[in-house]
Amino acid sequence: MKRVLTALVLIPVFAYVILWAPQWAFLAVAAGVGVLCYREYGHLAELHHIRAPGLFGFAAGLLVLLLPREELAVTVIVALLAMALSLRIMNLTEALPYAATLVLGVLYIFGSLRFAIELRAISVYWVFFALSLNWAGDIAALYVGRAIGRHKLAPHVSPAKSVEGSIASVVASVVYGAFYFPRLLPAVPLAEALAIAAAGNIAGQFGDLCESALKRGAGVKDSGTLLPGHGGWLDRVDSGLFALPVVYLLATMIGSNTK
Repeated sequence: MKRVLTALVLIPVFAYVILWAPQWAFLAVAAGVGVLCYREYGHLAELHHIRAPGLFGFAAGLLVLLLPREELAVTVIVALLAMALSLRIMNLTEALPYAATLVLGVLYIFGSLRFAIELRAISVYWVFFALSLNWAGDIAALYVGRAIGRHKLAPHVSPAKSVEGSIASVVASVVYGAFYFPRLLPAVPLAEALAIAAAGNIAGQFGDLCESALKRGAGVKDSGTLLPGHGGWLDRVDSGLFALPVVYLLATMIGSNTK
């Protein structure tokens, strides 16, 4: 019941922020979600016996997320500063894990969320698709996996997931794309739309598995407790973080700038 109630609150808020909210509100929500996810990521790092990234990680992440222009130099400077900060650690065997964890978290969370901003600049319907396509896939994976799932997908990472559920997830997202694109992004050729849906779903499934690996390594079930029935914010957006850059890359490759 808690899971359903949380979803009933999140879905309309999610739709409003993406489709109708002013840009400043969208950016504020993206930054807030990024900060909350990075906080949970830092806690998982500590459970892996790695120093939490700390305030510099949050600042660097917000810089990557909100800078007006994409600059590779900013990302490189963040990595170099992380290495410089690691020099203050007395036990130098901890320096590399600290710097690597900081940079990975910045790119994994804030870097991925940056593509939500870039997709919204093309069309609100692109970013809505990138963040919703795995919902259809998750529902199909759940029910098909329960009904006929026999072959484990990645038992050492997520024992409940099955190959059959994974295939159903891709199919469901493709079907979702077949209905979504002709109505909301009609300039995209159908074959390319279905390919984007499949690629975005597969990326999202890897996002789910990677976050599960972080949690399993940390010995916890959820990344946090802020969302009743869902766990933490990182649990909620793990698929989207992987899907966003993939959908953005493919959307820009086909040159579809539908408004």
